[in-house]
Amino acid sequence: MSGSSLDGVDAVLAAARGTRTRLLEHVYLPYPAALKKYLLSLHDEGKDELHRAALLANGLSDIYAKAVRRLLARARVRARAVAAIGCHGQTVRHRPDAGYTVQLVNGARLAEQTGIPVICDFRSRDIAAGGQGAPLVPAYHDAMFGGRRGGCVIVNVGGIANVTRLPARGTVTGFDSGPGNCLLDGWIMLKRRLPFDTGGAWSRRGRVVPRLLGRLLAHPYFRRQPPKSTGRDAFGLAWLQRALTGAERPVDVQATLLELTAVTIARAIDAHCAGIRDVFVCGGGARNRELLRRLAELMPRKRVATTTQLGIGPEHVEALAFAWLARQALRHRAGNLPAVTGARGPRVLGAIYPA
Repeated sequence: MSGSSLDGVDAVLAAARGTRTRLLEHVYLPYPAALKKYLLSLHDEGKDELHRAALLANGLSDIYAKAVRRLLARARVRARAVAAIGCHGQTVRHRPDAGYTVQLVNGARLAEQTGIPVICDFRSRDIAAGGQGAPLVPAYHDAMFGGRRGGCVIVNVGGIANVTRLPARGTVTGFDSGPGNCLLDGWIMLKRRLPFDTGGAWSRRGRVVPRLLGRLLAHPYFRRQPPKSTGRDAFGLAWLQRALTGAERPVDVQATLLELTAVTIARAIDAHCAGIRDVFVCGGGARNRELLRRLAELMPRKRVATTTQLGIGPEHVEALAFAWLARQALRHRAGNLPAVTGARGPRVLGAIYPA
């Protein structure tokens, strides 16, 4: 998994039985700074985009292959023992309104380098069926965490945050609530040359700017009803900078961005997950102690914890989800939830590249 935070590659080795997956080993490879810069540049229109995208897809596939080799070496598992690689690819455009989404990866190259079948391009079939193509992880959340007494809510805070409602009985729902880490990471990189705000320490030093927060919360996405999904196309630094007056202290902007993430998640849960007390956070945002503290303050009647309480580390959930989705594809079983994405029905997701 390489998500909208653009920080690197999370690779997991998973064993599956029934509907559940079990973590065997994991590896993380950070992106080189130059690669992250080029990936960010593809989120905006530019010269020779097709050529640059193709080269980046090849480069990403080489990093994915390196992650797989390192993972197998650490686990002492041979490639031929692996059923498939589920590879999300790197999202650079997400436009379900225009009928497409782009996740960069060269599946053929990855299969060739690893000798393992590759399944990728998970989102396109759902979009072809009239869906948003996202979020896809609620189906996995349901398989792993569903059926709890009283139900629960899973909040995945990557670059974009998404919320999954897992009722004790009934229909699973989910949607993107808005920005997760993307603006927080982008702003601290711009102002302090740091990849992320460790533990939310810089945010904690600032003060929320109410007028700025109001301008950011005025984005029409927050008023839309699910099914809905979004990405850096809507919530990039350019959008943030248009909302600034120039008089704000950088540390106060950081505090305001954390508040934006926390408020939009809390509002989404209050509006669409009524009656469920337990909220479990995963993704990189689960390491942001200030964000977790603020979520708990905004939802005093709910218990806010991380998915560690459910037996899976927050940093592993999304990568495990795409291992699960790859297995669904191999078994010709649906990987989407139409109530989440808005697709016309269940669909088998992913394109398969044999070894």
